[in-house]
Amino acid sequence: MDFAVALAYSHHTPIEYIQASAQMVEAAGFVGIWVPEHVVFMQDYASKYPYTDDGNLPGDPEGVLDPFTALTFVAAHTTTLRLGTGICLVPQRQPVYTAKMVADLDYLSGGRVDFGVGVGWLEEEFDALGADFSSRGARCDEYLDTMKALWTQSPASFSGETVNFENVHFNPKPVQNPHPPIFVGGESNAAIRRVATHGDGWYGYNLTPEALAERLPRLDEELAKAGRSRNEIKLHVSPNRFRIERDTVESYREAGVDQLVMPLFARDLAGLETRISQLEESLGMS
Repeated sequence: MDFAVALAYSHHTPIEYIQASAQMVEAAGFVGIWVPEHVVFMQDYASKYPYTDDGNLPGDPEGVLDPFTALTFVAAHTTTLRLGTGICLVPQRQPVYTAKMVADLDYLSGGRVDFGVGVGWLEEEFDALGADFSSRGARCDEYLDTMKALWTQSPASFSGETVNFENVHFNPKPVQNPHPPIFVGGESNAAIRRVATHGDGWYGYNLTPEALAERLPRLDEELAKAGRSRNEIKLHVSPNRFRIERDTVESYREAGVDQLVMPLFARDLAGLETRISQLEESLGMS
């Protein structure tokens, strides 16, 4: 089982911190870094964040860097670190442009992109973008099919409900063949179905080993419907708020987790160094 970290960079993050934090994470032996996406946050919102009891986002954030911009910067200052979108909000983005950003990042980084995707939860953000919230699941599926066509065909054509093009030149293609792995985020039945039909892996969030075990039979069921099996996908899990000890790590490993994604937050580089050391100890890396 590999270990990665989740970091959020914002307008409060010094540029030198972004560079140094990525290099520190890579030097410590973590295999990847995952960054979130929200183009806007709302001062007031009725939508419920699914990972807190009160439905509010922790910390009342006011902004984060675009994941592809942040990861391109990280790519330029690292050599082996995997670059994950955790999670790209696919149905609120124009899919041809998203395919371009994924492919360009994979090209510039030498094939290091892990494309984490999801449908989003903040309806007010969709409203601000003029994107329909109610049809986001169906659009996510179609947009992923759109991107796969652009990444793998030369010239590329696609005909769908909301996206249509014929014989277009789309370059550069991703370095990874046939394309960067797609990790579907979410714990709902619809998300697990999307793992089976469109994903190369599952990015489970805020899951204890016990909660993970409860969802795995459904994942196996959906994979079987799609003519696939668990050994054809990667299983990535972020414990998020749950405390991790050595025995917890072993429980994830026994459940078949391929990568454990740990939140990593600190006010400055000294604090980050301390936090990395603590993670290495709790994960058994040191």
